Amino acid sequence: MANTIGSLFLAYGMTLPTINIRDYSYVLPEGRIAMFPLPQRDQSKLLVYQHGQIEHYKFNQLSDLLPDNSILFFNNTKVIPARFLFEKETGASIEVFLIHPDPAHKAMATALADIRGSIWQCTIGNLKRWNDGLTLKKALGGITLTATLINRQASLVKFSWTPENTPFAEIVHAAGVMPLPPYIKRVAIPSDSDRYQTVYSDIPGAVAAPTAGLHFTEETIKGLKSRKIPMDFLSLHVGAGTFLPVKVEKAVDHPMHAEQIIISRNNLENLLLPGKKVIAIGTTSLRTLESLYWHGVQLLEDPASPFLIDSFAPYHRYGSLPSRHDALAAVLVSMIRKGVEEWVGHTSIFVLPGYTFRVCDGLVTNFHQPGSTLLLLIAAFVGPDWQRIYNEALSHNYRFLSYGDSSLLLR
Repeated sequence: MANTIGSLFLAYGMTLPTINIRDYSYVLPEGRIAMFPLPQRDQSKLLVYQHGQIEHYKFNQLSDLLPDNSILFFNNTKVIPARFLFEKETGASIEVFLIHPDPAHKAMATALADIRGSIWQCTIGNLKRWNDGLTLKKALGGITLTATLINRQASLVKFSWTPENTPFAEIVHAAGVMPLPPYIKRVAIPSDSDRYQTVYSDIPGAVAAPTAGLHFTEETIKGLKSRKIPMDFLSLHVGAGTFLPVKVEKAVDHPMHAEQIIISRNNLENLLLPGKKVIAIGTTSLRTLESLYWHGVQLLEDPASPFLIDSFAPYHRYGSLPSRHDALAAVLVSMIRKGVEEWVGHTSIFVLPGYTFRVCDGLVTNFHQPGSTLLLLIAAFVGPDWQRIYNEALSHNYRFLSYGDSSLLLR
């Protein structure tokens, strides 16, 4: 479920945009990467960008800094301990990292509920040591987990376990390790099980945290409620592709991998409230909300369209496009007709500089890696000022990446 922008643009006979990844990089000293979270979540720094101006606050002041007519959308995905460490009889270690269930369109909740075996696409460390036909075993407490490589090229692994009739989710939590990002160069410790999880996480399925939400505390949320700022929750199960570096010179040739999203009728009804400023808590929430618009465009063109947003859906459209209201209303009407409260889909939307935002007016987000797809998204959201924002954060000793500080960007 990965594409390159180049192939799709050529297929649609369009001119490739010129986006050189070297123009979206900066020097990030290793010492500025936060290896551990702060003792208190909401004491992180908060850079606020609005009307071209930059100001500095603490995250616990967020509720006072939002526009009065804001509505916030959070990603309530829950990180699963997706790393399994197996040891062969020879002593060689093999790491098996869950990416997504097979087939890829299988709902994450369904896969985690499997009780007699489950097949997943994985990334495999030390793959050359895993011979065909060799079954790896891991015993922990009363559980024995086995892993069999059934398709080396596709990295498909079949898991089975005893005792049977135990949901795979329980096996994962018993035998897995919390998957910290590769730039956090240390082993996971017990406290990461709590701190690499948002306080509102609810729907298991992510292999990386929606890190903008790591700053929220119960007190922060009470502050939002005291100002009567509406909050809503959707799900995007963050995949390991979020850490995949852009290794090509032309950013448009970078493959974007699809991630599973879950939205509700309540999400649509809140998005259709008049006069609201939509604030996405994290880039994952933003990608979900923008994907909803493009699904509405699809449904207006073909009511039978599946909820599948390819990387380049925003870039190969001609003519006039529907308003935000009309596109989102089309999704809501489709859900009502089908009699469903939730809608499961997949998106690999690639938000690049030049993208026109259809839904989101503001974004709460951390500071991202140089030359990454997430930095491209930030550059799309604030334009060339991304450089000024990042220089300001560096000069004011902000902590970067997943366990780092935060920003509020208002367009």
